[in-house]
Order: sequence, then structure tokens, then C-alpha cells
Amino acid sequence: MNEEHAALVALLRTRPEGLNWRRLTDEVLKYGSATAAWDYFNPLQLLPSANADEALAVARADLEAWERAGLTFLSAVDKEFPQRLLDIWETPPFLFAQGRLEAEDLGLSVVGSREASPAGIDMARGIATYLAEQRLTVISGLAAGIDAAAHTAAIAASGRTVAFIATGVMKSYPAANRALQAKIVDTGLVLSQFWPDAPPQKHQFLMRNALMSGYGLATIVVEAGEQSGARAQARMAVEHGRPVILTSLVVERNQWARDMTERPGVSVISHVREIGPIVDRILSGPQRVDEALRLLTVQ
Repeated sequence: MNEEHAALVALLRTRPEGLNWRRLTDEVLKYGSATAAWDYFNPLQLLPSANADEALAVARADLEAWERAGLTFLSAVDKEFPQRLLDIWETPPFLFAQGRLEAEDLGLSVVGSREASPAGIDMARGIATYLAEQRLTVISGLAAGIDAAAHTAAIAASGRTVAFIATGVMKSYPAANRALQAKIVDTGLVLSQFWPDAPPQKHQFLMRNALMSGYGLATIVVEAGEQSGARAQARMAVEHGRPVILTSLVVERNQWARDMTERPGVSVISHVREIGPIVDRILSGPQRVDEALRLLTVQ
């Protein structure tokens, strides 16, 4: 049993001093250890706290059950935790993973509307196929429309795809994508920042978008409306210092996209063939150099 993980789960459930998950994540990262943070909030006493002992015991039992169910639990201080997610302020305290983790998972997010047009679906498939052929991971959110098209095309091209979902990993949303989710587990990776049985809630979708932005080297918005999660992810990507690629489908139909084209690091493409030079620049740009130096320092 990993006592680090038990301490983290117990911290998040007991929320000492009323701290939210964001603040508790900061505390764990500050101490570099969940057990150290737990000991700070639960100092040794002559008479041990029954509540604290019970919280740890329940956490241990749940972790064992999750492991038996084939789930991998990653805390923000584990070396297997995706390092790019530590670069954003929305770093989650943990991730549940199903599938194959890769230490250096180079990929781009491909996102867009659930109510996608045929042109948008074709563009998403073409972009995902191109990325897969370049041995780059296709990252998306397992939603209907653009997301599902991108995941499916990556798998069809024998590429790797990673799905960030807005529910627990034991749930499938939408239900129509249950088989696709299972296929991604078999061939790629499914990640969630929520408890395994968490149902979908509106605010969780934007939380998921933030992690897709952080995990990827860039965000590609294929098709999106004025109030879509893809629009929010494009904004987050700019805030995260990640490049953004917008298709002409987005720019022609949305004022926010036209405004965004004035921002540094934002590109526009009209055809899949135009994405190659942009991806090459991203792969050789300052962000990749900084990341290589950071990885060398960690090693």
C-alpha cells in the first residue's frame, strides 16, 4: 500500500482547515509529500485522533479496491504524473489512469463542437490522422462530434490517443462513446481528475479542458461556437503559454476567434496540409527547449 496515496486521499476527503482541493494541492507540492502535509495538519498527539486514523483506513481500503479494478492512481508528486500538468495553475491533486502511461507523451489537443458539421468532422479526422502519422499523440475529451472523430481517426491510423474525461473513469459520457472509451483504454490512455464513480457535472467539463490544454504542446480548435468549451480551452491555452491553432471554420463563424488571431502564438489553417509547418515550429520552439532542460534537471 502506498501511504503517500492514502495520505492524499484522506487529506482531500477531510479537508483540514476547510481548504479546497486547489489549496491542498499547493500544500502537497510545497512539502513535496502528501504524508508530510498530512502530518502537518494531523500532528502526533498523546491520544491519536480516531477520525484521522479512520480517514486513513478508509483511504487505504479504497486504493486497494481501485487497484483491483485495474485503475492507476497518480498523485501530483509521483514521478509518473504528467510533468506538463505541473506547469499550469489548475494542476489537479491526482489523476486516475486507464491504459498506457508514457513519460514523454508529445501530443496536441484536437477539440471542437459536439454538434459538428460534416466539414468539421472531415477536418478533425484529417488533423488527427496527420498527427498520428507523425507519431504525435492526439489528445481530446471523448465528447460527441469533433472529439470522437479525432480519437477514432487516431486509432484507425494506428496512432496514440489520450482522452481526458469529465466524469470518473468508471463512467462513460456520453453513453454512445462507451465502446470508444474502452478502445482508447486498450490502445492509448484515459485520464480523469475526478473520483472513479463521479457523474458528469457542468463545471467538470471546463476543468477537463484546462488539463487538455496543459497536457498538450498546443491546442487545435476545429469547430466551436461562441460559448463552447473549445473556446474556453483556446483561452486557457493562451494563458498557459501554449500555441493555439484555429481552423478557418472557427474564424469565419466566431468573433472571439477573429479577435484571438491577433494574439501571439495563434495560427489559422484552412486545410490539413497547412498544419505541418506549424507543428514543426511547435516541436522545435522555445517551449520544447525549456521542457528538455527541465527533464534533464529532473533526471
